[in-house]
Amino acid sequence: MNAIISFLVVLGILIFVHELGHFLFAKLFGVRVLKFSLGFGNKLIGRTWGETEYLISAFPLGGYVKMYGEQPGEEIAEEEKSVSFSHKKVWQRFWIVFGGPLFNLLFALLIFWLMFLLAGRPDLADTTKIGQINTSSPAEQAGLKAGDLVLSINGQQMRSWEQIAETVNSSKGKELELVVQRDQETLHIKAVPVLTKVKDMLFGEETDEKRYLLGMARSEELIYTKISLPESISLAFSYTLKLIVITIMGLVKMIQRVIPASELGGPIRIAEITGEQFRAGWLHLVHFTGLLSVNLGVLNLLPIPILDGGHLTFLSIEAIRRKPLGETAMIRAQQFGMALLGTLMVFVFYNDIARLVHRWIGAS
Repeated sequence: MNAIISFLVVLGILIFVHELGHFLFAKLFGVRVLKFSLGFGNKLIGRTWGETEYLISAFPLGGYVKMYGEQPGEEIAEEEKSVSFSHKKVWQRFWIVFGGPLFNLLFALLIFWLMFLLAGRPDLADTTKIGQINTSSPAEQAGLKAGDLVLSINGQQMRSWEQIAETVNSSKGKELELVVQRDQETLHIKAVPVLTKVKDMLFGEETDEKRYLLGMARSEELIYTKISLPESISLAFSYTLKLIVITIMGLVKMIQRVIPASELGGPIRIAEITGEQFRAGWLHLVHFTGLLSVNLGVLNLLPIPILDGGHLTFLSIEAIRRKPLGETAMIRAQQFGMALLGTLMVFVFYNDIARLVHRWIGAS
């Protein structure tokens, strides 16, 4: 239940921020906003203030801002053109559409700034604790486990994970004796490193480099160092930019099939991760919210009809041609975009359900 509640809260906040960007830019340029809705479908609750009806709708995976005069072919009276979206200048309509993704990116920046300011700068702890054991690796076969603290290798005391990695690689495949602490017990474990292609840490892509490895990764425990206000602002900017680049690179790697399509997750997977982050603590949940906000902002800028990026593409073409695309072309493009997104939604739901079924079968 906590997973569902935290998921709906996080999703609601991100949708609200996104639609608020569209709404505020529309108001800035004098466009009449008819509806501001969190969710799609049937209205659950709603109230009208001024010229706008504010709604919470039944289907929570999205939202919309309905503006006067935004539909192709909509008849607009002469006296109403001043408040019509379609009668605004191209650059004004561009900013209204761009406002949603922009607000998501700015919201992520705000989240990370507050996180760094209040909690401090996160750095990996200088530890020799094992955080992960790869399946069927020499480490697993030798009996090493996540949480083990490596004290020494071949009688040499280990003080850092970098020292462990270098000692394992320099073994050239010879048997190593590791002394590890597991809870209150000290264990002597022998393991033989294997020459393995090194994988990219970010996307798991194999490189040409080969090293002798045991198939274990360091613990990702973090330590937080208090930093000043200017440092927190600078770090938030650089971290948000880094996440934007990583998100774009991830999309490219997915197209290149470096990241398998089976890794795509939908609402069910996001809800699971949100619940995990909630249980891990408020800092993890806040960080995940910022990460989702960056993803939402970047993905909405993809040049796919029906997404904001598709509308921005149409507006850019209009600015170059000095006239909008034909109504028929716009409608067909929208239909294509809806079909594409519908197919993607079915696919990610399938992935989510397949993961659940696999987990249930494995647990039985």
